[in-house]
Amino acid sequence: MRIDILTLFPEIFPSFLGTSIIGRASAAGIVEIRYTNFRDFTRDRHRSVDDKPYGGGPGMVMMCGPVFEAVDHVRSEAESTGGSEELILLTPQGERFCQSMAEEFAARDRLILVCGHYEGFDDRIREGLKPREVSIGDYVLSGGESAAVVLVDAVVRLLPGALGHEDSAADESFSDGLLEYPQYTRPREFRGMTVPDVLVSGHHAEVEAWRRRQALERTRKRRPDLLEDEAE
Repeated sequence: MRIDILTLFPEIFPSFLGTSIIGRASAAGIVEIRYTNFRDFTRDRHRSVDDKPYGGGPGMVMMCGPVFEAVDHVRSEAESTGGSEELILLTPQGERFCQSMAEEFAARDRLILVCGHYEGFDDRIREGLKPREVSIGDYVLSGGESAAVVLVDAVVRLLPGALGHEDSAADESFSDGLLEYPQYTRPREFRGMTVPDVLVSGHHAEVEAWRRRQALERTRKRRPDLLEDEAE
């Protein structure tokens, strides 16, 4: 997979996306992540990417030109490779990001992430580029960069070979619509707290049944909305 991140602040990303699972996946050739600065596609000496909104109002709005040209540029770099592409606009007005969406994106050959800043985008960016608009939650961030990191993290770990164990991604919270069951490791007893006997019993069927019950119970207590969604 190739991921292009279009941003005003490319320097934000390498420290996080170059380490741990994503860093190893990049080193192994499982994913290629590239960064493109909107300012490289400006026409004036100030490298302006924003301007005052028509009609007045606070703040500044991202201009069409640098965004369209940046998208055109990264698309032209990979035209010969073909494959499926998803153009994603990170915005609080978008669909709420979830595990099933991460799985959908992980099936693509290429993602192009457009990170906004300031008061938002000139709406002709939505109209002309027709991106998939995605939000990571019902709150407002200073820009789309932190949302891009969340999305990349969630998607890359689903790519074949990115995790150490092939079942790891399938065994986590939200993978089957439930929160993950409790996990334990050594020592068996710590400050009076002990590991449930069933987990050291050696009975695999009983362990799986216990984990399923625990996942359901934890979901009922902490995220009952997930069970409501499943019922619908």
